[in-house]
Amino acid sequence: MTRFLKLTSAICLTASVVLAQNIKNNPMSNHGNKFEQLGTILPTANEYRTASGAPGGKYWQQKADYNIEATLDEKNLMLSGKEVVTYHNNSPDKLDYLWLQLDENQHDPKSDNNFFDSNKMNAPYDYNAVKGMDVNETLKGLGDKILSVTDELGKPLKYTINQTMMRIDLPKTLTPNSKVKFVVKWQYKIGNRMEIGGRGGYEHFKEDGNDLFTMTQWYPRMCVYSDFQGWQNKQFTGRGEFALAFGDYNVKMTVPADHIVCSTGECQNYAQVLTPTQMARWTKASTAYNDVTEIVTLDECTAAEKTKSTTTKTWIFKADSVRDFAWGSSRKFMWDAMPIKVDGKKVMCMSFYGKEAAGLYRKYSTKTVAHTIKTYSKFTIPYTYPVAQSIEASNGMEYPMICFNFGRTEKDGTYSEGTKYGMLGVIIHEVGHNFFPMIINSDERQWSWLDEGLNTFVQFLTEQEFDNNYPSSRGPAHKMVDYMRLPKDQLEPIMTNSENINNFGANAYGKPCTALNILRETVMGRELFDFAFKQYATRWAFKHPTPADFFRTMEDASAVDLDWFWRAWFYDIEPVDVSVDSVKAYTFINNKEVPVKNDTMRIYPKNKEFEHVSKIRNKEEGIKFLVDADTTLRDFYYHYKPEVKTTVEKKPINRYENLEAVSDSAFESIKGKYNYEIYFTNKGGCVTPLIIQWNFKDGTSEIDRVNAYVWRKNEKNVVKTYSKSKEVASIVLDPYKETCDIDEKNNTWNIKEAPNRFDVFKTKTVGRGQSTGGNPMQKAKEGKK
Repeated sequence: MTRFLKLTSAICLTASVVLAQNIKNNPMSNHGNKFEQLGTILPTANEYRTASGAPGGKYWQQKADYNIEATLDEKNLMLSGKEVVTYHNNSPDKLDYLWLQLDENQHDPKSDNNFFDSNKMNAPYDYNAVKGMDVNETLKGLGDKILSVTDELGKPLKYTINQTMMRIDLPKTLTPNSKVKFVVKWQYKIGNRMEIGGRGGYEHFKEDGNDLFTMTQWYPRMCVYSDFQGWQNKQFTGRGEFALAFGDYNVKMTVPADHIVCSTGECQNYAQVLTPTQMARWTKASTAYNDVTEIVTLDECTAAEKTKSTTTKTWIFKADSVRDFAWGSSRKFMWDAMPIKVDGKKVMCMSFYGKEAAGLYRKYSTKTVAHTIKTYSKFTIPYTYPVAQSIEASNGMEYPMICFNFGRTEKDGTYSEGTKYGMLGVIIHEVGHNFFPMIINSDERQWSWLDEGLNTFVQFLTEQEFDNNYPSSRGPAHKMVDYMRLPKDQLEPIMTNSENINNFGANAYGKPCTALNILRETVMGRELFDFAFKQYATRWAFKHPTPADFFRTMEDASAVDLDWFWRAWFYDIEPVDVSVDSVKAYTFINNKEVPVKNDTMRIYPKNKEFEHVSKIRNKEEGIKFLVDADTTLRDFYYHYKPEVKTTVEKKPINRYENLEAVSDSAFESIKGKYNYEIYFTNKGGCVTPLIIQWNFKDGTSEIDRVNAYVWRKNEKNVVKTYSKSKEVASIVLDPYKETCDIDEKNNTWNIKEAPNRFDVFKTKTVGRGQSTGGNPMQKAKEGKK
């Protein structure tokens, strides 16, 4: 059960969370009408959060400002630091203590998260697997070491550490609209993240003996205190990510003198830490809007790898209105940059990468960062920060203005198509996190989907504007069919708490992304959806939204009742599976009812060379794709497209039945028309719009769309009757696979899929076996004898 039993001065947000947790074994589909309003499932609106989904007139949030000095000891793999935190209590509550996060304690051998999950021995076991079983040895010496906690005058403050959380007891109650300043000194041993996992740490390169540091969750960070749950001090176990307060940061990082540092914020002293040549390149790059400029070259970082300086330099960065701060440091870094304009404001798009990734990152990374910032700004709000960076670090993780990604070539510089698109996807995704949750600052620890799902959805939109043939792995509804086909005991509602999700990728990323794409393309339409989605982003930029704020805003800004959709896709687990059970057809000739006969053998392909609906509509709207605007991004894989063949054949079926004759007075209106009565069954349980494609005997086709409300009076069966001016040869339900229907085989009338190669082989094998009276392979061998 999720920790929502804490009352604050505002509200108690229990209903939606508890319901979502219990839904797996007690689905909502068994209780009441699927079109019933969510009502008490959502928290009660109040003066902090309105029923429209907007922040209320008395909305508040806390602020935490940091002044940090840190030293990276590469030789001993240690990070030490001192921070002065100014905490602003903007709430109406009195606070007697503060909670901070010590995320590095995730790697403490004594941390409970190391023992949460069941595990067993699976052969074959290699050395690393056996070594990893000894947590005390693998994680020896890791975890935060708090050296002191004092007030600003140096007087010790009482504190208590509970694994990844630290409580500071205040000597004096912190009253509303006041602030407190305190000082924390700490240090920790930096772990090898390639061996122990996690988001921060170092990667060691044996070939050149150097390290690449990703400094994340590296300082004691304030927990969020909010109107809807008080302190968010749920322990960090590595799965549910972060809930953080906005603040201003001034950070000094002392590192080896030959290291290049990339960081949240803007550097305040490039002139002191760069060579004159590099500084000149930076100055040039700052105004070179038309192309990417190298600031640190391959030759320079390769030379630095060999010399390894023993002196240090201090880099100074400043960032305002950010919820976190991360940085990277290495002498291996190449560095390039290109500015863009967003809403009239300059944004420096930059990339940092080692020689192992240069073959891909030099060509694609910074331009992909720029494309991402522009596209996300179009669908949400204009990007407000001055910097956006992509750092190749053999992983994927996001922070304000900076993210760590992957994408390395083979040693000869070649790469596979999968590696290329994997790199592009992770760059778009992680850079996109600047919007969700870095600006639209939701609670990742509680609801992973509210940032990962929304971000994956806009990632899909961005990929589709990169290249109309971009092979997005998530977004189109048919990509989620395999997951939704799973047995119900393996499915979970999207609203499941982050820590309790079994199939994390599908449930926190894929399913909400698919749901939003269905909402945009099939339920609401692009115009209504895009306006409402932008409204949500605008309302909650630099604030702390909840799922209810998102649900309510989408309805409030569109006038579309979506309670059935939230219920079906976010609180329930039932799949879409609608079948076309039967079709009755008739026409009238000279006021005489005549059954329609099926006498054609013409082939009517079902969406041959399948294109998902988003791709089709992007072409119709004339979207200008990045690979067309910048042809330098085209490579071998752009020009090479393997042939895809899909054949569909029609099988004669006679299901027609006569209906009662039409009266003379009504005859003229339907004279010469072909009338069809279609019977649908909702086998999956999830109500959904009906998209019906009519394939006519003259080779043309048309589509009718029916709102999901067609199921409101009977959630199991629906009958729809249509009158067409041409004779219909076949019918296809959901022709563009846009509803995530898990069984296409029952979606057609008068169409039969061509057998696949396995079915053909099986049929031939059985046939030979029957004709020879035994195993055909055995008979063949006997014949040769």
